[in-house]
Amino acid sequence: MINTDPSVYEALRDRFGAPVGVEEARAQWGSLVRAARSGTTTLITRERYEWAALIPLSEVYGLLSGLPVVSLSTARGRLGDLVRQTAGPYDEGPVLLTRHRTPVAALVAAVRLLDRPAARRGPGADELLARGHTITLARGPVDGITAIARDRDGNEVAAGSGRDAAAALESLAY
Repeated sequence: MINTDPSVYEALRDRFGAPVGVEEARAQWGSLVRAARSGTTTLITRERYEWAALIPLSEVYGLLSGLPVVSLSTARGRLGDLVRQTAGPYDEGPVLLTRHRTPVAALVAAVRLLDRPAARRGPGADELLARGHTITLARGPVDGITAIARDRDGNEVAAGSGRDAAAALESLAY
C-alpha cells in the first residue's frame, strides 16, 4: 500500500532534495544516470504519493541476481510505469538499470530509503582475506561480476558487484 503520510515525503525531501517529475527526469535522463553512477540519489515522482529513487548500485543491498532488469533506454521510455511499479502498492524491490547488459543504477521505492541505516563500510577485500575469509568471483546475472566473501564456516559476510572483478572487489560491503 502506498504511504500517504506527508511527513514521510517531507523527510525524503529534507534528506535527498526536491523530487523531479517523470517528464523532467526523462528530459535529464542521461545526467541523472551519470549522477547516480557518481553516488547521487535522485527522487522521481509520478503522482503525489508515487515516489521512486534513482540510486547508485552501491546502495543496492545484497546480491543483484534475481532482480528485474531494464535497459536505460527502455527505462527512459517507461519511466512513469517503473516509478509506479517501484513505489507501490507492488513495491517489488529494486529494478536494475543496465547499459549494454551491465548494471549501472537502480530504481527503488523512495520510502525504503528512510528505513536504511547510515552507510556502513566494512573492511576491504585484502582485510577480509587476511581475516581468513574466502572471496568468490562469478559472472553476475547481467554480464557484471559478483564477489561474495564467506567466513570459515561458509557464512556470507560481504557481497558486492561491478562491471569487472576490480569493481566487484572494491564494492564488497557488510
